[in-house]
Amino acid sequence: MAIGEQDQLTMNDLVNRLEEKKRRIREEMGGEEAIEKQHQLGKLTARERIALLFDPGTFEEMGVLAHHQQTVGDMAGKKTPADGVITGYGKIDGRLSCVAAYDFTVMAGSMGQVGEKKVARMREWALKNRVPIIWLIDSAGARIQEAAGSWFAETGDVFFEEVMMSGVIPQICAMMGPGAAGTAYIPALADFVPMVKGTSFMALGGPPLVKAAIGEDITEEELGGSKIHCEVSGVGDLEVEDDAACIAAIREYISHFPLNNLELPPIVQTDDPVDRRCEKLYQVVPMQMSRAYDMHKVIHEIVDNGRFFELKPKWARNMITGLARIGGYPVGIVASQPMWLGGAIDVNASDKAARFINLCDAFNIPLLYLVDTPAFLIGSSVEKQGIIRHGAKFLHATANATVPKFTVVVRKAFGAGYYVMNGRAFDPDLIVAWPGAQISLMGAEGAVNIIFRKEIGKAENPEARRQELVDEYRKRISPEIAAGAGLIDDVIDPADTRRILASALERTRGKKVERPWKKHGVVPV
Repeated sequence: MAIGEQDQLTMNDLVNRLEEKKRRIREEMGGEEAIEKQHQLGKLTARERIALLFDPGTFEEMGVLAHHQQTVGDMAGKKTPADGVITGYGKIDGRLSCVAAYDFTVMAGSMGQVGEKKVARMREWALKNRVPIIWLIDSAGARIQEAAGSWFAETGDVFFEEVMMSGVIPQICAMMGPGAAGTAYIPALADFVPMVKGTSFMALGGPPLVKAAIGEDITEEELGGSKIHCEVSGVGDLEVEDDAACIAAIREYISHFPLNNLELPPIVQTDDPVDRRCEKLYQVVPMQMSRAYDMHKVIHEIVDNGRFFELKPKWARNMITGLARIGGYPVGIVASQPMWLGGAIDVNASDKAARFINLCDAFNIPLLYLVDTPAFLIGSSVEKQGIIRHGAKFLHATANATVPKFTVVVRKAFGAGYYVMNGRAFDPDLIVAWPGAQISLMGAEGAVNIIFRKEIGKAENPEARRQELVDEYRKRISPEIAAGAGLIDDVIDPADTRRILASALERTRGKKVERPWKKHGVVPV
């Protein structure tokens, strides 16, 4: 602009120039070629993702004019529109949330100094205003051209602040592309981590670094793709087909949560009658304790319109965790899965359940335990894996939770499996059993084989005597005995389960629990 030209411009001229500059930044991003490459990979751009995430017309961008500030060295002359990350806030189903969406079209979405100031501003704003924060990760990680050297000493605040926000506001980190090093720890500290199949990746070091450091040749997918983290490591919570499905999952997940830990989760209207009888359950659960069935069928029958949002569905499949509604009230479900390991609890199932319980408790979401477990796995293999300390996490989480807690013993609740699944000693607000259910230290067969081992061995017909003793022992572990002693609240008709739980959710909405003051518990790890 020539000297004196500024004085000749009107405010409209300045505004028009400004809007044109912003338009180019938003539309051109990292360039037409880079945008086309995203699309060829089956990925949406960061701005297209944001358009799907928020209600139409509600997103307000912050920092659109930002760009890198270096005038010398490797960054000199480079253009970094919005400095490679789009930040701002908008509404999801009418409720406010913040977002930081890394733009892979700009230097592979790398984390630049100015861009990270923008993201830090969003974290600060989200915490001050107590609203959820959402990361959409599609990034090569730290921008080495800016981060290498002693200036690295000032980095790392994102992780400290994530810990400070944990349990205060919901934190969602969607892996929609690569996320290495720093952008891998963001999801590790977040509450919910969906991953896009075939395009997402996270690891502490990418394949080139792995090759240089330890000599291992490996692809991104083999090292840290969605299958690895959603089925093997357990870091990912949900594998989705594409970017649109990922955004839809975020919107559905967040609908179950309050904006922060000082609010109650939202109630929604449902057209599914709360008093609907669930007579299909009569055919779902076999009376024989050793026969498998799919607990998902029980869940889908009792929740509103059969809608269940499962978390970590392909990891630790002997334990089911997820979100649903009953009578419009949000509820977190922790359920045994007899289809896998007979519903026995192992190391990963313990971790999965404990994390989910802590999540629901932090955000005032009631917990429903559906119990059918023969207890924890035993043996040298699980002992070497640390089954005791992992099981203790599960115990700690259930005992520590102060939200409304409800227990339905569907078929069996044996040993410490009964404890961790919110047994009588863990302060359930409702604990009921179905007819034929068993609550005991162990099943009849196991108890008889131990207690009467010698007697059976001396019998003229050992197998016949063993069966007689098993039949007698089963009579001692009827749920009606526990109900008669006031140890459980009732033995109920399975078809009434939905109605009874809906009533329990309604009457415990205002539950308050006072615990001894402490800085925090010492959680088993």
